[in-house]
Amino acid sequence: MTRDMTKGKPLPIIIKFCIPILLGALFQQFYNATDAIIIGRFLGANALAAVGTTSALAFLILGFVMGLCNGFGVHISQRFGAGDEREMRRFAGNAIYLGAVFAIVLTSVTIIFARPLLRLIEVPEDIIDLSYSYMIFIFAGIPFTMSYNFLTCLLRAMGDSKSALYFLAIASVVNIGLDLLFIVVFDMGVGGAGLATVISQVVAVLFCFTYIRRNYPILRLTKEDMKYSLNHCKKLFSTGVPMGLEFSIVAIGALILQRAVNGLGTLYIASITTGNRISLMLYQPLEAVGLAMATFCGQNLGAKKLARIKSGIRSAMFVQLCYSVFIGVVAWTLGKYFAQAFVGSDEPEIIANVQFQLRVAGSSYMLIGILFVLRNSLQGLGYSFMAMAGGSAELVGRILVALILVPRFGFYGAVFAGALAWLLSDSVLIPCYFVAMRKLRKTLFKPSDNGSKAVETM
Repeated sequence: MTRDMTKGKPLPIIIKFCIPILLGALFQQFYNATDAIIIGRFLGANALAAVGTTSALAFLILGFVMGLCNGFGVHISQRFGAGDEREMRRFAGNAIYLGAVFAIVLTSVTIIFARPLLRLIEVPEDIIDLSYSYMIFIFAGIPFTMSYNFLTCLLRAMGDSKSALYFLAIASVVNIGLDLLFIVVFDMGVGGAGLATVISQVVAVLFCFTYIRRNYPILRLTKEDMKYSLNHCKKLFSTGVPMGLEFSIVAIGALILQRAVNGLGTLYIASITTGNRISLMLYQPLEAVGLAMATFCGQNLGAKKLARIKSGIRSAMFVQLCYSVFIGVVAWTLGKYFAQAFVGSDEPEIIANVQFQLRVAGSSYMLIGILFVLRNSLQGLGYSFMAMAGGSAELVGRILVALILVPRFGFYGAVFAGALAWLLSDSVLIPCYFVAMRKLRKTLFKPSDNGSKAVETM
């Protein structure tokens, strides 16, 4: 079902739109947590560290894929908001061509260079084979990751954030079941976890594609829609690649930091891996609100409703503030118990490390809440390079931690990477937001022929 986000009160619309995104993300994180618990409990701390040390590398590639698809969705949501269905389908058709090219190139390159990349980030020798056996499956599944992200971006551009939730829920259940089958029954090790992830992605793609074909006539592409257009591809490239690079820039910072953390030893790798996964689950609602803002701003830009865009952003910031305070208290008080769920009660040092890490993160969640709203809003408005500037600031923050804090303070320096990166990113995104608003006002509300100006409406 499509949802027109250019009408009605912004706050209820944003909340309704982001709830399915949040539930879908929680399903994904529930799988990730379950995956880590299964690996940690049945394969041990070394296997958990092996998977954890690949997280930044995986995000470098898969983050680019997600950003690329989100960039494609910007034009589609803007055309939907403007009521231009023909152009919307032309953008969708040409996005398929670009996505296929990127999927083929990325899959080939990452599979060939998987082990050299692991050595580049100095994965410890005692776990590098385990890391490789996991990553090779993840890289092989890039075409399915690309397909799923593109299909869900199409749905979100239509204002439908609910349908993908059902497909993701099914895929998550399949993933967990296959984890248990491959790891516990077939004794396939961490490679079994990677294979389970790929198969579950295939399931999600099949369900999502079938649903769109049956329920969205507006997205049924004709031969005319599928005609290659250099102009459309240039526009898709100009938004998709910067947004993909933004994710990759952030991932590069995470890789540099991961390399520094790898030098601390397996115990600290396992601690930071566990803490990061828990923290990611806790701030997932903040990210869901941000994703909702990309579609909200895109549709309302197409409808030329600048006042409504500003109102929506203010409402989103209020939601971020309220949730950040709540979840910060949760992180401070319950961190110990979250850690025990991952590693059991017989790893007291890891539990203490994770508890400290969650208290630091819990004190700075509002920073990432602001980041998600402004970054996604700028992306939805077409200012991809401004959003990428925020990602570059994150990169600087993580590099500073890797080069200065980790060598000097070890694990206790590494846990401040997120807070510093988010703070630096906000310091760039906030002025970028005001610059973007001024530019949009000049663009959307030029004086008419009779000297009057257009009225800025909700």
